[in-house]
Amino acid sequence: MDSLFNIEIWITLFLQNLGEWLLLPFQAISFLATEEFFILILPLVFWSIDAMMGFRMAIMLVINGSFNNYFKMLFHSPRPFWYDARVKSYSLETGFGLPSGHSQNAASQFGIMAATVRKRGFTIAMLVVIFLVGLSRLYLGMHFLRDVLSGWLLGGLSVWLYMRFEKPTGAWLSTKTLAQQILLSLALAVTLILLGFGVQALSAAWQMPAEWINNAKLTGGAVPDPFNMEGTITLAAVAFGFLSGYAIWVKKYGQPQTLGSAVKRFARYIVGIVGVIALYLGLKMLFPEEPLFLGFVLRFVRYTLIGFWVTYFAPLIFKKLNLEK
Repeated sequence: MDSLFNIEIWITLFLQNLGEWLLLPFQAISFLATEEFFILILPLVFWSIDAMMGFRMAIMLVINGSFNNYFKMLFHSPRPFWYDARVKSYSLETGFGLPSGHSQNAASQFGIMAATVRKRGFTIAMLVVIFLVGLSRLYLGMHFLRDVLSGWLLGGLSVWLYMRFEKPTGAWLSTKTLAQQILLSLALAVTLILLGFGVQALSAAWQMPAEWINNAKLTGGAVPDPFNMEGTITLAAVAFGFLSGYAIWVKKYGQPQTLGSAVKRFARYIVGIVGVIALYLGLKMLFPEEPLFLGFVLRFVRYTLIGFWVTYFAPLIFKKLNLEK
């Protein structure tokens, strides 16, 4: 395994030796596959462009983000700047490297967008973005080639599986009562959290090599913290809030629509995103993070409310303000 790492490290060193003029462009490209970016863009798509695409993107974000965390904790694979101090750390990442979360996010998010739009030119553009995101992760010193390839594979596979089973799953859910749909959403969230803690428990006896921590410090990178569960709880909570709000809205008003003039669509986004930011920052200041268990519970509440805001409260306000048509 070390021999493969030694081969792959030269790919990263070769790219970084091309010069720091690539730093800002690749950092910008890499940002396009972060959860922070999709938290801003996903509501825009759901409220103002294509509700079905926004719904699919949300499912991709939750499923791929969760399983990426699980696989990282299972494989215990280092990042290049942990493994070799010659690699420069151009980003701050604390988790394991395999598979690449950015590459998986890019393949799943931009892939599901392409699968929704189904236009050749758009699909080609999305494939170019997916490729550039993976290349950026190599240049920034965050991932080995295997990390990027596995991220692309998992992200692409998730898109195929979703499109394959969307209709039968939707038909099955439509036979359930609203209460049953909400309980199923909660069961999904709880399952995602339990899987995360289960995978974490499997690595209880594993010890991180001291060399990885020392190299991370030498290269200016973030100190490794690969078993942090905040991301898993965040995604599970978003899933519960988003799906519950969506189920309630569909039962009361039917499938969400993105109608209206460009001005009204823009106004919907401004009103809605202000609510997202207010919930995110306001509750973050109000809710303590310690003790740890209470912090996890309140984090779950905070992100449940954010997800619910996106699919129910914000659209309800749009309706009251006559912005939905």
